[in-house]
Amino acid sequence: MKFIRNLLALVGLAAIALAVLAYLEVAKLDPGAVGIYSDFATKVMETGDPAMAMMWKAEVAEGMKPDDVIDAMKSLATEHNFLFVGESPLYKQIEAITGAKYRYVNFLSFCDARIGAQMLDYHNEYSGFMPCRIALIEDKDGRLWLYSMNLDLMIHGGRPLPPELHASAVKVRDTIKAIMDGAAKGQF
Repeated sequence: MKFIRNLLALVGLAAIALAVLAYLEVAKLDPGAVGIYSDFATKVMETGDPAMAMMWKAEVAEGMKPDDVIDAMKSLATEHNFLFVGESPLYKQIEAITGAKYRYVNFLSFCDARIGAQMLDYHNEYSGFMPCRIALIEDKDGRLWLYSMNLDLMIHGGRPLPPELHASAVKVRDTIKAIMDGAAKGQF
């Protein structure tokens, strides 16, 4: 009996020590990390799909054509001092390979080279977030949608970013969101 009591006491002590260590590690993270991961987990549990939890989406106003949305995105990017750096019309590649018509799917890329350099100087792995992409997709019902990665995980998901990089990352996040939301409404 004494052995079991001592074993349980030891297990309890180990659990407390692990909890303290976990708390100390979590305390090193960005103050927004717990909220970001909580939101992410909630969305994954609701949808069963991590991609849905990691993406922003905006429905394009009815009557807008892909070229209208692209023109709006380019105009809004210029207004926010971002460069339009590329376009990858995936639907054309699918059509060329399959010989069958495919719904509209196009990836548009935007960048601020100075901020890109800051991110690369911090960690090469940040190259995976560059350039910022916004997908313009026609769904199976013919409606147009804009999708982009929710950059809050990059900003708040780990240890705090250095102040200057944090400010730049927030600017990128806000700009990409503004481009998406504005273009979806037809703003130029």
